[in-house]
Amino acid sequence: MNALIFAAGLGTRLKPLTDTMPKAMVPIDGKPLVQILIEKLKGIGVSEIVINVHHFADQIIDFVKQNDSFGIDIKFSDETDMLLETGGGLKKAASLFSNDEPILVHNVDILSNADLKSLYDDADATTLLVSCRNTQRYLLFDDDDRLVGWTNIATGQVKSPYAEIMAHEGDTSYFSSNEHLHKYAFSGIQVFFPSLLKYMEQWDGKFSIIDFYLSICDKVEIKCRQGENLQLLDVGKLDTIAKAEEFLRDK
Repeated sequence: MNALIFAAGLGTRLKPLTDTMPKAMVPIDGKPLVQILIEKLKGIGVSEIVINVHHFADQIIDFVKQNDSFGIDIKFSDETDMLLETGGGLKKAASLFSNDEPILVHNVDILSNADLKSLYDDADATTLLVSCRNTQRYLLFDDDDRLVGWTNIATGQVKSPYAEIMAHEGDTSYFSSNEHLHKYAFSGIQVFFPSLLKYMEQWDGKFSIIDFYLSICDKVEIKCRQGENLQLLDVGKLDTIAKAEEFLRDK
């Protein structure tokens, strides 16, 4: 199994901690976030991990090396010159894997009770782990769990390659009441199939993986999976650290 850990973010919401360390090294109950995730991935059978790094990159690299890469193959995708966002980061990191197996992609600051092994094993196409939680920005899926668009229900903004969906930009009631469109929140966890890399050839530099998916979802299957009884915690702010420690103890 392959896995990519997104750990290059600046972690601005975790200041002042991230004034001296990367978000991936913020300790939760004595363990850095990156270690918590590496150990979880190793536990489900991941054999190759790539970690993208930017902010205080050396701290992450040195920590992993000091721990003998936790007994598995770990490489680093260096974005110290420029943050590439999720799409550009994935495109660059994908070349570091030794095989063409699907890649389990996971944000370093997400804690969950998700069955990652099942998500990976059951995926027959690029699959996004989603939930029904309340938010402003939603991915839109059809009855076959296929990605068809995105909307911000606060502003009415819509992104989609489908003209019939774009025709309702600004009409938030349409996306709330339409029985054939399902609004889900993305979890920051996904399974990416390298067969999609050929569609990325024209995408350079930094770009969003969601924008990329939205540009091709009328051509290829990009699916969702709802996490069963999914519990998810984004360790993005100082006041979430205590919640994260409690979350780990409970799980």
